[in-house]
Amino acid sequence: MQLQFNAVFEQGKPGAKWLKLYKTHWPAYRSWLNSKGTSNYPDLKTSQAALKKYMPEMWPVYQRLCKLANTDEVAARFLTGWQPPAYISACSQAVITGKEIQLVRNYDYHPNLMEGTQLFSSWNGKKVIATGDCLIGAVDGMNEDGLAVSLTFGGRKEVGVGFGIPFIIRYVLEFCSNVEEAVKVLTRIPSHMSYNVTVVDRSGAFKTIELAPDKAPLVTDAAFTTNHQGTVDWPENAAFNQTLERAAYLKKLLAGKGVNATKIADSFLKTPLYNTKFTEGFGTLFTSVYRPLDGTVELRWRDNYMQQSFDNFEEQKILVDYNQPAVAPTPWTYKETPRPAAKEVTVELKQKESAKFDWEVNVTEILVNSMSQANPGADKKQLEKLKGKILRNGEVSWEAVASFWTNVGTGYGASGGNY
Repeated sequence: MQLQFNAVFEQGKPGAKWLKLYKTHWPAYRSWLNSKGTSNYPDLKTSQAALKKYMPEMWPVYQRLCKLANTDEVAARFLTGWQPPAYISACSQAVITGKEIQLVRNYDYHPNLMEGTQLFSSWNGKKVIATGDCLIGAVDGMNEDGLAVSLTFGGRKEVGVGFGIPFIIRYVLEFCSNVEEAVKVLTRIPSHMSYNVTVVDRSGAFKTIELAPDKAPLVTDAAFTTNHQGTVDWPENAAFNQTLERAAYLKKLLAGKGVNATKIADSFLKTPLYNTKFTEGFGTLFTSVYRPLDGTVELRWRDNYMQQSFDNFEEQKILVDYNQPAVAPTPWTYKETPRPAAKEVTVELKQKESAKFDWEVNVTEILVNSMSQANPGADKKQLEKLKGKILRNGEVSWEAVASFWTNVGTGYGASGGNY
């Protein structure tokens, strides 16, 4: 299981390099959208109206991207960011301020569901380095003013009316210069799912905003977040991704004596923050380290490293092999990793996968049983069908779980739902 990370430099308005990214990744996004159906998603006119209402400054860039890619209605609707299908990641993040200012986070997800793009852009005149998602969005990033932002999943099942969080993160990076401005944006623009968004600027100011589709945003002084908001709202998901255990670890780490930016960043490459359930959608795909004072950005892995800055951004490619055994972090140096030769699956690995499958079956049974109790009117045949969708080739599909909960109480038992 591998993922190639590409660092792409494109100054000024989006052009040929963004178009190449679009042509590379759009077919997969289209397949994802088609698999979800269209009954629960707004039309193009509604989506564009939402973009104009909440993020009017992005409208010229949005129009340019649509023209550049010669989009059809499906792609044009997707690029607005309004009301995308439900999706679930995990992630941990922490901020440190004082003499050192740093935002560090782990992005925990499935390798097959990530673009693997670090993009240097200046679409609206402000230089931005961000980890791309949804072609126009970002899951974390920093701009030339020293404002850094990242997110973690909020651990709640509710899916409501709003934008996908990558599109909101992109907007913050494009048009905000400090924490105060970012908080105003994050509390104004609706998010369609629950997320914890941490922002920090070069003055050392920071805030964590708990976003949710069914309640008002909560602005906090939390210096770290994992995958819940205050208390656990989704026990099954919390048990799977060990959000409480990771939060307890971060709390102790930040309160420890002699804590510094280097120690914290290095800890994100170790258990329990570093996760290896890659085939189950809960593996650490990369660690981001943002340092607003010197304008540097690092992407880290256990055996490799990519460092960039606004003054010195280098286009490069790094191939990350998630099948490799865990090793201690090595000193960070620039290098481009060649594509290794394909490896045969050993008998030992097959045995481990078989043992893991038994565990997956048990988890699936627990999830479906809890869903049945929460939704007594659900059709039993549909619940059996759901088991197969959750357990795909021996892997838990948390996308299927999220989609099921989206349809609870909306006629799922009668119609079979879309998930």
